[in-house]
Formats: sequence, structure tokens, C-alpha cells
Amino acid sequence: MADNDAQHEHTFESADAGASMTYPMQCSALRKNGFVCIKNRPCKIVEMSTSKTGKHGHAKVHLVAIDIFTGKKLEDLCPSTHNMDVPNVRRQEYQLLDVTDDGFLSLMSDDGTTKDDVKLPEGEVGEKINKLFTEEGKDTNVIVLTAMGEEAAIDAKEAPKSG
Repeated sequence: MADNDAQHEHTFESADAGASMTYPMQCSALRKNGFVCIKNRPCKIVEMSTSKTGKHGHAKVHLVAIDIFTGKKLEDLCPSTHNMDVPNVRRQEYQLLDVTDDGFLSLMSDDGTTKDDVKLPEGEVGEKINKLFTEEGKDTNVIVLTAMGEEAAIDAKEAPKSG
């Protein structure tokens, strides 16, 4: 009987295994600075306007949003009664241990697990990480945003002194 039990044991690598990457929300319930999926990309809403109900049809919601990973501007127009997908976005802070030669960040979470698959971002955030960690030798925390199977370092700050 014990052999049979072993076949039914499942281990999940990630804490959110089985969690959906998006959830539906009615267009009229979306808010500025909230998140939404446009063209299957996780975006942050930067502008929103509603048009009045026409002779035929519904009020429309006009969304302008920025892709949270690429920074591209996307727009969408949808009836206010329709549902749109909202990405499950997780924001987590990690302690920076090292920047590898091939441009990846070596990060440690609060519980001591290490993560080595986040790339050093290009542009302002990457420069900020380099300045704090490499040039000034400060303890640095990196904020990583995860949504729809993608993740990116979006900010860095000096770690608070412990003790």
C-alpha cells in the first residue's frame, strides 16, 4: 500500500503553483495606477476616460497603459460592462548578493532562498544598482516585479542598516 501513496505525492516548486496569472474585472471597476492586460501584456493604467453612452450601445472606457516590463505605451477601448483581464502582480524585495559577469543579479529573499535568474536591467535602474552596489559598496535591496510568468528588477535602494 505504501508504494501506491508515493505515486500520489506532488511537490510544487513555487508557492503560487496553480494560481491564475490573471483574473477578470469589469472595465468600469478599473482604476488609474491599477493593472490591466492589453494585448496579453501586463500594464499599469496611466490614463482613463469614459465616453457617454451613444444612441446604440454602451458607455466605453478608453485606457492608456504602460507595459510594466517594456515601458511601451498601449491603448484599448472597451465597453464599460465588459470584463478585462487583470494580471496578478507581485512585488518583492530581495537583498543583492552579487552581480554576475554575465549580467544576472544574485538575490536573496527574506527566508534565505537565493535567486539567480533576474537580469541586471538596462538603463536607469541598472545604473542605480551598479552605482549603489559596485561603486559605493552599499548593502542594496532590489525590488522585483513578477507578472504573467515574467519578472524584472524595477528599482533598487540602499538596505536599511540592521542592528
